[in-house]
Amino acid sequence: MKKHRLCDRQLWLLAALSLAVFVAAFAVGRYAVRVDKTVCILLDGALRRISRGAWGLTQFWTDAEATIVLNVRLPRVLAAALVGAGLSTAGVCYQGMFRNPMVSPDLLGASTGAGFGAALAILCAAGYLAITFSAFFFGLAAVLLAYLISRKSRLEETLSMVLAGMMISSLFTAGTSFIKLVADTNNQLPAITYWLMGSLTSVRAQDVRFAAIPILLGLIPLLLLRWRINLLTLSDAEARSMGVDTRRLRLVVIVCATLMTAASVAISGMIGWVGLVIPHFCRILFGYDYRRLLPACVMLGASFLMVVDTLARTLTTAEIPLGILTSFVGAPVFLYLILKGGADRADRRA
Repeated sequence: MKKHRLCDRQLWLLAALSLAVFVAAFAVGRYAVRVDKTVCILLDGALRRISRGAWGLTQFWTDAEATIVLNVRLPRVLAAALVGAGLSTAGVCYQGMFRNPMVSPDLLGASTGAGFGAALAILCAAGYLAITFSAFFFGLAAVLLAYLISRKSRLEETLSMVLAGMMISSLFTAGTSFIKLVADTNNQLPAITYWLMGSLTSVRAQDVRFAAIPILLGLIPLLLLRWRINLLTLSDAEARSMGVDTRRLRLVVIVCATLMTAASVAISGMIGWVGLVIPHFCRILFGYDYRRLLPACVMLGASFLMVVDTLARTLTTAEIPLGILTSFVGAPVFLYLILKGGADRADRRA
C-alpha cells in the first residue's frame, strides 16, 4: 500500500515536472520570452480561440513575443511532446508484448517504412505535406506486411512476427539506400539525409493536427487497456485462464503502437532511443505495473523530447538534428543501465 502511494506521488511529481518543461520550452530560445509572459500569451490565445475573440487578457507583451510563442514555438513544442509520448509508449508496449526489454518501436518496420516513404516523396520532388503523408502510409504498410506474413507462417506467432518485421525493415532500408544512390546529390540527397536524421524544424500547425489524430487514437486505447497489457507479460495459457484473448489484445497493441510510431516518424523523421531508453527509466522509477508504467512513459517521453528539442535549437547557431542528440544522450545512458544491471546481478549472487 505504501509503495503504491509512493508511486502515485511520483506520478504527480512527474506531471508537475512535465508541465514545467512544457512552459520552459516556450520561454527558452535565441529570442527569450519571460515565463509570466509565455503563460499569459498561451492563456490569451486559448481564451480567444474558445470564445472566437470575445474574451482575452490585458496585453502586456509585444506582438513579436506573441508571434514567437504562438506561431513559431507552439507547433514545435506540441509536436515534440506528441512524438516523445508516442514513441516511448509504443516502445514500452512492444517490450511488454514481446517480453523483451531490448525491443524498440521500429521492431516491425514502421520507422524504416516511413523513412522509405519520405525518401521516395523527396525523390519525386513532392511538397512537405505529401512527404508527411507518404511517410505515414509506408510506415503503416510496412507493419501490415509484417503482420500478414507472420499470419501465414507456421512458426510461433510472436517469433514469426519479429522475423517478418526484421525482413520487411531490411527491405525498406535497402529501398531507401537505393533512392539515396539515384537521388540528385545537390538537392535531393541532402534533404533525404537530413530528414532521416530527425528534426522538428519544419513542423507547422497543420502537421501537429495531422499527427495528433493517429497518436491520440493509439494512445487513448492503450491507456484504457493498460491493466490488461500486464497480462501480455505472462504466458498465453495464464492470460487465457484469466479470461483475456491474448491474440486480440496483441493485435490492438500492434495497431495502436504502429499508429503512434508511423505518425511520429512522419512529422519528425527517424528519432532513435526514445522508445528504448525511456521505458527503462520508468521501470526503475515506477516498477513493472503498466497501470503506472504507461502514464509515466507518456509524461517522461514527452518531457525528454521537449528538452532535447530545446537543446537542438539553442546549443549552436546551426540546428542539430534530434536523432544525433538522442543518440548522444541515449547510448551512454543505456550502457550505464546495462552495466548497473550486471553489477546488481553480481551483488545478488554474492
